[in-house]
Amino acid sequence: MKNNRKIIYLAGFLFSIPFALTSYINSSFLKTFISEDYVGILYIIASIITIWGFFKMPKILTHLGNQTVSFLLSASIFLSLILLALSNNKFIAIPSFILYFVSTNLIIASLDIFIEDFSKSSSVGKFRGLYLMIVNSAWVIAQMISGSIIVKSSFRGIYFFSAVFMTLVAVIFVFFLHNFKDPKYKKVSIKKTLKFFTENKHASKIYLINFILKFFYVWMIIYTPIYLNEYLHFAWNQIGLIFTIMLIPFVIVDFPLGKLSDKMGEKKMLIWGFIIAIIFTLAMPLATQTNLWLWALILFGTRAGAAVVEVMSESYFFKIISEVFYNLFWG
Repeated sequence: MKNNRKIIYLAGFLFSIPFALTSYINSSFLKTFISEDYVGILYIIASIITIWGFFKMPKILTHLGNQTVSFLLSASIFLSLILLALSNNKFIAIPSFILYFVSTNLIIASLDIFIEDFSKSSSVGKFRGLYLMIVNSAWVIAQMISGSIIVKSSFRGIYFFSAVFMTLVAVIFVFFLHNFKDPKYKKVSIKKTLKFFTENKHASKIYLINFILKFFYVWMIIYTPIYLNEYLHFAWNQIGLIFTIMLIPFVIVDFPLGKLSDKMGEKKMLIWGFIIAIIFTLAMPLATQTNLWLWALILFGTRAGAAVVEVMSESYFFKIISEVFYNLFWG
């Protein structure tokens, strides 16, 4: 069990390198094929397909198992990254991006299934915090090297480099985790899901918190790179440095706060996390000058708050939901 957990930590780390490398450049890359106004629409389309994929996932997991599904998703990500690297028109780039977007979101859910199975309920905060710390350290490392890769080989180099890491992830799912036992995956209707959230206020509240956090991430990931590069005229190596500093809080706070949440609870820290994130987000439109350290500080502050919210919401979710949610959706 302990070795399995280490393997999943490694898989999460290796997957997060290409995910982090590409997340902050996708919008800028797509802008070379379609108008900036349509980039957001493309993300919406990809998100709708992803939601449809989540509803189909229990049936697929039941037939194939999570290990096989994880391998197939990692292979799909590899293929989409190669296509993005080679694409020279929107008819290749757009479908490839949609395949990439859907597959990366679904594989995150697959990794969560492994983590949930390998974690003891009494130490959820500790294990979720450690996993988040490992994953987010990959995001910091990725931003440290992304700028130099773009300068030397443009966006296409990022996609090729990312594809290499996905081969390593695929190898893990092929040769390891053979003793993982899939839970019983149950398909739940939309009506039953809505009824569950209506009757379980704790579940609806934590999902609302997670929705707000993800909404924040999406806007930041899509539009911050475009704004820094196109409007404030930061070079990509400067943006890489800014994003490296920005993501440091996720590495610093996730594990210690995860352990602390097992003793103190999450509610007060959730509130403080939101307050910090809101203050620094409101400061962004006020900073109009091209000052690298100022923007690094502001974005660092937004992520400091977001990191607190992330680990507290993850810990709180798996503590209060585990039994009733598991019985509804998986048991």
